[in-house]
Amino acid sequence: MASDDAEGDVTPAEPLTGGCMCGSVRWELSEPPIGAGICHCTRCVRRTGTASSYSALALKANLEVVSGEDSLGFYAPDEGWHKYFCGECGSAVNPGQPELVGMRMGGFDGDPGVRPRFHQFTNYAPVWAPVPDDGLIRFPERVDYAALAEQIQREGGEVPTDRLPGS
Repeated sequence: MASDDAEGDVTPAEPLTGGCMCGSVRWELSEPPIGAGICHCTRCVRRTGTASSYSALALKANLEVVSGEDSLGFYAPDEGWHKYFCGECGSAVNPGQPELVGMRMGGFDGDPGVRPRFHQFTNYAPVWAPVPDDGLIRFPERVDYAALAEQIQREGGEVPTDRLPGS
């Protein structure tokens, strides 16, 4: 049975599984995500066709593509993370960096166990969908993970620094 913490995160069953819309690409995540956030950058808005993108952050070493790796396509922008997608159905799969991946929360089969704790790129939120007043920490540009950790600790929350790269 999953357990809840004060912030609404739960301890999910492991491994976490997910994939694309058509089922060609399937993946497993062996450890729970580090955290989650909501991105309002222009790329996420265009890529998802919505006002924002909900993503969980995970260590790349914990991610295994179990089927459909040959169906993966990607876009490598000049700046930012590579954007992976299923070449069959176009579903966003996992943007990534060398050590981290942003797991689209809609790609999980079940509850990923984390809840968004911040909004990033709020300066770019579309005028037709302003950033909601939901009490989450806001960053006008890319999230500042050090500032986020400090604020979470000030508010009495735990920051899983033992699972972050370089710790």
